[in-house]
Amino acid sequence: MNRREFMATTSAAAAALAVPGAALADVPFPYNYDMSPPLAVGQRDAYIAWMVENRGENPAFLAQHYARYEVLVANRDVLDDRNKRAFLLTPREEFVLERNLSRAYEHAFLDIGYGVTISGPHLVGRMTTSIDVQMGEKVLEIGTGSGYQSAYLSNLTNQVWTIEIIAPIAERTRGVYDGLIARGYNEYLAISSKNADGYYGWEEFAPFDKIIVTCGIDHVPPPLLQQLKVGGIMVIPVGPPGAHHVLKIIKEQAPDGTIRVSRSDIYDGRIVPFVPFTKLEGDQIVGVHAE
Repeated sequence: MNRREFMATTSAAAAALAVPGAALADVPFPYNYDMSPPLAVGQRDAYIAWMVENRGENPAFLAQHYARYEVLVANRDVLDDRNKRAFLLTPREEFVLERNLSRAYEHAFLDIGYGVTISGPHLVGRMTTSIDVQMGEKVLEIGTGSGYQSAYLSNLTNQVWTIEIIAPIAERTRGVYDGLIARGYNEYLAISSKNADGYYGWEEFAPFDKIIVTCGIDHVPPPLLQQLKVGGIMVIPVGPPGAHHVLKIIKEQAPDGTIRVSRSDIYDGRIVPFVPFTKLEGDQIVGVHAE
């Protein structure tokens, strides 16, 4: 099955699923990768006006969105204009559960059911900025969750693959994507998704330029490292349960042809807890992946 056929299949299967986010408005103008709201800090009113005109979004959420954006910029969680644009164009309120709508732009992670969460916007911004996604690059996400991370990525590149191990979440989030696409968020056509064990990656579409892992594990999964292109970057939380370090992994080829892997900590040693990287056996989730 090629990528286009897979997207058509998953879209049809999820069309009848309920969308947990807030169906607020249709997008008045077609999306393109050149469009951008004002990026300079201190332009809240101009940002809200641009987004209402071009994206048809709710001014109350837009004000919260911009307030969080200013904090992200001040905290250096987003550094470049491409990531600033991606953050400002991704409506986080569409990816939280309805009961958490009032908290959509808070700093903290939020519950999305089934024992997992949507990561806070600062963490999403920093992890994504650290892998420096360029237009046209192939990006693999492990841990679809709410869909917010992939939505952000789809504003950076037109090739995003994402894997979710919990079947009801994978189905629900596919429904979120498809509901938003129907409303005019055509950037989400870039996202291919499936329900599977992300430890093994998505070999059919490898190699990937960038990989982002949103669940914690005590080692770097060999299949993911193998599917990362030479010169590619992976960001992954590594460490014991509840004590993860978010590592930036760069896969490089030495002059003699050998492959080398360099690691750095994007939070300079600070511990950032993540939900566990669980394991699938048959149709059942059983424990976690560990060395």
